Amino acid sequence: MGNKIKGKDLLKIGYPNNNSINIAMGQISRYGKKEKKERLLSDAKLVLDAPAQFKGHPIWGKIAEALIEPVKVQMHQLNTLRAPFEIFGENEIEDSAKYQMFEALKLPVSVKGALMPDAHSGYGLPIGGVLATDNAVIPYGVGVDIGCRMCLSIYPIPASYLKSNSYQLTQLLSEHTKFGMYEVHKTKGESEVFERPEFREIPLLKSLLSKAYRQLGTSGSGNHFVEFGIVVIEEGNNPWKLQPGQYLGLLSHSGSRALGSNIARHYTYLAAKQCPLPRQVQHLAWLDMNSHDGQEYWIAMNLAGDYAQACHDDIHRRITRLLGTQAVAKIAHHHNFAWKEIIDGKECIVHRKGATPAGLGEIGIIPGSLTAPGYVVMGLGNEASLNSASHGAGRLLSRSQCKTKLTKSQVQKHLAAHEVTLIGGGIDEAPMAYKDIEKVMANQQELVSVLAKFIPKIARMDK
Repeated sequence: MGNKIKGKDLLKIGYPNNNSINIAMGQISRYGKKEKKERLLSDAKLVLDAPAQFKGHPIWGKIAEALIEPVKVQMHQLNTLRAPFEIFGENEIEDSAKYQMFEALKLPVSVKGALMPDAHSGYGLPIGGVLATDNAVIPYGVGVDIGCRMCLSIYPIPASYLKSNSYQLTQLLSEHTKFGMYEVHKTKGESEVFERPEFREIPLLKSLLSKAYRQLGTSGSGNHFVEFGIVVIEEGNNPWKLQPGQYLGLLSHSGSRALGSNIARHYTYLAAKQCPLPRQVQHLAWLDMNSHDGQEYWIAMNLAGDYAQACHDDIHRRITRLLGTQAVAKIAHHHNFAWKEIIDGKECIVHRKGATPAGLGEIGIIPGSLTAPGYVVMGLGNEASLNSASHGAGRLLSRSQCKTKLTKSQVQKHLAAHEVTLIGGGIDEAPMAYKDIEKVMANQQELVSVLAKFIPKIARMDK
């Protein structure tokens, strides 16, 4: 069995006595458990004799890389000075989130940063943090819920339909949306994403394929939701050529489920081993984009983003079919992601941890809370914000603070006052837990312009 191979076995076939043995042992232990020892040693010798031929191989590529150019693991020190940055709505942002951003800006790979007006503290980068790096990707700069996404369908149905059919719409969300770790659809949807070669070629992704298939079209816990609401389009041009008025809309917020969280954990672990950092920034360990792990994470991250999109597509397909209509407009984008973009004339990796892409003319959605409106916006391409905007209102109270400061009756009264029906949802997602969306929007007028408003009315969340 593969797990019986020892370092001395690799030394005997000619492996150098350096970190390449540790890497080989790790790869064999992780991916070679079902292979015979003789076969594994034979394959390991082939890699040793011609490592260049195995570069990029999903299992042996990392070993080949170590043989060609041994990786030197060393403690990285922070720069004394921060990379250039801008904060939007600084007076509305807690100090802990600013300090997290300040430390991130001292990383040796940091090029430029920005903090959005909905920012609050998180792991690694603060939520609402945007960071451009030089040829390095930070798994925790992307986040655990890779490709977390907003999607809005606008239907050719007047908003009055909501009030006259509230019971039916409530039942529709209750019966045909799935949330949390265990709820899945009995009738599975289909998606081309499952045909992607990454699911066959990269061992980690291969092991996650069956669960990803089961969870297609489902939403996570926490602040993830599917909700019906009123889309308000005022006078003036809109990219969908819709007449001004009020329409029925379906808005969803969720990410890449178990697929994304497992990718995040796996590559964060690898980054931490390869890139030791001072304690206060240890969650910001990065992967070199020229390395095997950096390239593999990039592939896995993009797959998770496409899977998140497939989940939303499935949710909207199911609900739209049950409504017996077709959407006249569909808007979608994701956050918790990294992009290759030109910053100050140089290609960088731009991490948006809970921040909306807002390049010139780019359309996005910024939700408020269960009782506060969200906004469909168009990016103004502000370079100081790294072409970004907030991804929501941002938390005012932490989840633990909600449980000590709020009561269920308070939340129910608040929902009733705004004529909002909520299915599921915990007290930690109370509307009062979020910042004033109007203040947040006022603090980013130079980042986005408003195209439409979404007013929530019937929402489904995890129990």
